[in-house]
Amino acid sequence: MTQVAPDARRRAAIAADAALDKKAEDVVVLEVGPVLGIAEFFVLASAGNVRQVRTVVEAVEAALVAADASTPRSVEGLGDASWVLMDYGDVVVHVFLTETREFYDLDRLWADVPRTEVQPPTAAQAPSAT
Repeated sequence: MTQVAPDARRRAAIAADAALDKKAEDVVVLEVGPVLGIAEFFVLASAGNVRQVRTVVEAVEAALVAADASTPRSVEGLGDASWVLMDYGDVVVHVFLTETREFYDLDRLWADVPRTEVQPPTAAQAPSAT
C-alpha cells in the first residue's frame, strides 16, 4: 500500500471544510490514490444552484491559497457551472449541481475506495460567538 502524503490529506480536508462553510451538501472525501494513480483524493460536493457552485469553488480556492498558497493546475466547467473540476494535482475537487451529481453518480463509480463523509459541526461543536 502506498503512503499518502500528509499535505494531500490536509488539502482535501481544507477543501471539504471550505465547501461546507458555503453550505455545500453531501461533501465526501474519496481516497482514490491506490486505484487511480493520478490523484490521492477526490473531494465531492453538491450545491443547489449555479451561484452556489461558483461560491463553493471560490471558497475552496481561497482556503487553499490561505493554507499553503496552493492554486489549481486547472479549473474546468465554470462556464455553465453544473460540474466544476478543480485540479490540485494530488487533490481533485468536484463541485456539482445536485442533479448533475446524481446523473453522473461518481459516488457509485468510486464506491470501492475509502470514503469520509464530511459533516458540518453541530451546534455543540461550533465555536461560540460570545
